[in-house]
Amino acid sequence: MSEAPGGKPLGVFGGTFDPVHNAHLRLAEEALDRLGLAQVRWIPAGQPACRAAPLVSAAQRLEMVRLAIAGNPRFELDSAEVDAAQSSYTVPTLERLRQTAACGAQRPLVLLVGADAFAGLPAWHRWESLLALAHIAVAHRPGFPVDAASLPGALASIYKERYRPDAAALAAAPAGCIVNFAMTQLDISATKVRALLSKGHSTRYLIPDALVTYIHDHHLYLEN
Repeated sequence: MSEAPGGKPLGVFGGTFDPVHNAHLRLAEEALDRLGLAQVRWIPAGQPACRAAPLVSAAQRLEMVRLAIAGNPRFELDSAEVDAAQSSYTVPTLERLRQTAACGAQRPLVLLVGADAFAGLPAWHRWESLLALAHIAVAHRPGFPVDAASLPGALASIYKERYRPDAAALAAAPAGCIVNFAMTQLDISATKVRALLSKGHSTRYLIPDALVTYIHDHHLYLEN
């Protein structure tokens, strides 16, 4: 007989966070309540493998996430990928979490992704192993849930097989399900934030105030 899942689901939110912004924060906050998560673990990538090198150091991106989530007891920071100083991939990160006492083999893990990132899943390293390690929760615009017909063939088949309409399914097993949740739409992206910063324009109310100060004090993202 297999063991029962252990504890409330833990959200896993990875990314480059170059820089972290208010839409990231709102996605994680809404996921906590919509999905019945105990906490969200933020995992900044050390060296992102599938995009251009970030404009600031990994240590600076880590510190910005630390500042952004400070004061929220349901958020926690995982620095292991930055500390490793090597390319970061989601499947090895989840494998690492499964080996730690805080997560282990039986605790439900829920990987948080946006709808665009989910559609691009087949380009991820060892993507077909993801659901053996975690559930996947896809954040989408209100009224526009994931449409299987719009997904690449292999992903569409998995989505149809693994989709569950009720987030309660996340607590019933350690991994293996896909759920959707609508999140408040904030038209903010790291690309837009960087563009504003490069020209010396205000990013207040797009990123936390603590980051406005940190970025200004460290002269980050300025146009060369």
